Amino acid sequence: MAGAIFAPIAYFILGSVPLTAVGMSSVIIGFTCIALANTRPYISPEACQLILRTGMENTASLLEELGLTGKAVYLPSTMRDGHPQALIPLVENGDIQQVKGRIPGRLIVRYGVNPDDMAIAVTTPGSINIDMLETKPGPTAAEIEAAATYILTGVLDIAHSVTVNLVDANVEVEISGARLQYEDIWYYRCLGSPIASIVAAISSEALQKPVRIREESYRQGKGRIVLEVLP
Repeated sequence: MAGAIFAPIAYFILGSVPLTAVGMSSVIIGFTCIALANTRPYISPEACQLILRTGMENTASLLEELGLTGKAVYLPSTMRDGHPQALIPLVENGDIQQVKGRIPGRLIVRYGVNPDDMAIAVTTPGSINIDMLETKPGPTAAEIEAAATYILTGVLDIAHSVTVNLVDANVEVEISGARLQYEDIWYYRCLGSPIASIVAAISSEALQKPVRIREESYRQGKGRIVLEVLP
């Protein structure tokens, strides 16, 4: 505001080109500050990280208390009351590959006909991020890659690039410039890292089949995630 008033005074009254330039510079800096202020997210990254860590620690405490160590199976929204979630079997050696039909919207669910076919259903970072997609991806590698790139690089900015390949019954994903690394903790061992969770949820939704994170590794800023597509 001060620059907008000072610039015409310096030019028309004082007749000073350098002072006019100073006034115009102040105007430009002011508009730049306003523009930068408007680009700040409604919720700060620190707040988002706090919410994510709180949810992860609560889920990890539940898994540890129940002694669950099995790999989670990510279900598409059509198998889980319109909202994608992940199932963690209560019995480690349970044949969770036989998930069929629609799973009821409860915490503890039955996924098969045997007495031991029980699991807990949890919401993951991938489950939440599915809602950010404008359209549901199709069952091709290109469409899964486009959706994963949009979420990881465009919306969340936690990776530089994503490459997806479909090989037999596996989805192989290469992540470049990953900013969230894998940690050897209970939560990650069951549900995978947030990046793997997002990729698994997108792949499950695209293929309309349950998927499980079979492998996840990171080295020198590059990550490799292998998802197993269950029948």
